[in-house]
Amino acid sequence: MTTTLTQGDGETLTEGVAIVQYLADTKPESNLAPANGTFERVRLQEWLNYISTEVHKTHFPLFYKEQTGNQAADTYLEKLKKAYSYVSTQLDGKQYLMGEQFTVADAYMFTIINWSTFLDIDLSPWPVLVEYQSRISARPAVQKALMAEGLLNQDAA
Repeated sequence: MTTTLTQGDGETLTEGVAIVQYLADTKPESNLAPANGTFERVRLQEWLNYISTEVHKTHFPLFYKEQTGNQAADTYLEKLKKAYSYVSTQLDGKQYLMGEQFTVADAYMFTIINWSTFLDIDLSPWPVLVEYQSRISARPAVQKALMAEGLLNQDAA
């Protein structure tokens, strides 16, 4: 399955990292991404690439444990634990990945870490991640998105 965004004019983007930056740039007033050409924007791209290559892709073999086998799944779980530890260390003392400003990197990271629920991965060894997930899930737009996706019960909101 590939993430895809098709515009009304037929232009299509197929990479999540490109899509989230494009969406943020179409609504600069949302402050979901620093301005192009700034060091902060490069830092955002650094985070987006890390999430894509080290966190996102590491989850997939865990979803297909029957096909990949227990040994491969165990290897990927260990890689994922290292990634969670790194992210937890980077988040320590900060509200969001980029500091005090919520960005598309946080939306992406939240989504991927939320998969731990479906994979029965206990996040308690990383209390900073638990707090981060809680902080983001409390955002009204996130609550609305989770409800729309059927991932949050209306009574829980």
